[in-house]
Amino acid sequence: MAKLAAGQIIVSVTKKEMITPHFIRVYLQGKGVEQFKRTTVGDNNKLLIPPGGVKQVHFPTFNAEKREWNHPPKAVAPAVRTYTHRGIDVAKQELVVDFVNHGETGPASKWALHAQAGDQLGVMMRTEPRELYPPADWYLLVGDATAIPVLSAILETLPADKKGVCIIEVHGKDDEQLLPTDADIEFIWLHNASPQNGSELADFVRSIAIPETTKFGYVAAEFSSVKQIRSYLRVEKKWQQKELYAYSYWKSGMSEDKSQSDRQVEKNTIR
Repeated sequence: MAKLAAGQIIVSVTKKEMITPHFIRVYLQGKGVEQFKRTTVGDNNKLLIPPGGVKQVHFPTFNAEKREWNHPPKAVAPAVRTYTHRGIDVAKQELVVDFVNHGETGPASKWALHAQAGDQLGVMMRTEPRELYPPADWYLLVGDATAIPVLSAILETLPADKKGVCIIEVHGKDDEQLLPTDADIEFIWLHNASPQNGSELADFVRSIAIPETTKFGYVAAEFSSVKQIRSYLRVEKKWQQKELYAYSYWKSGMSEDKSQSDRQVEKNTIR
């Protein structure tokens, strides 16, 4: 195997836990985790998931002269998916990643369901810290199950003198989680067994009383919900660009790689 670039490692499953019926936590170990000692917990990374029957992780390589990526042959090329790591333990050489369990309809969920000790993943991740949110007095945190890892990371780091509302949509009551925070946060859990068919997130955001103070919103969910929430806050409520981060992690009916351009365009529609 060619030498891996900075920010690229191969990790192996050590154990996994069913946090809720639709949430799987996977513990991964591998050489090179120490390069992520400054990486912000809650930042995104790319997971490289080998196709069925392929044990080795084949990374794309970058041709600096041609300024282009060279991808491995289709038969061994991994599926690349964006995930938020849930924890980093340099001493244990360990990464923790949470997966939403939506059956075998996607390569990441299917992999997590069947993952056994020793199974490998590739990881590509930033090695420098990144600010997840700016200082504010009041926070609006909104997401579906895919956003729980990043919202958890934000909640864990909010100071005790901060206030806000956290709205999370999950499959059902059994999928609600205890998300620790020192801040004064009102939690609203919505239940939706078929998120691919629509969501109530945008409607509930409209029902929230927004105080007259410094504020910041972090929104991560399906494409349509994010689009509606962004429009409401930026256009109707006149929030400034710096007061809102809103990005769709997925688009109903489309795989991540097929919907990426649509999601990026939508993010840039309101400036």
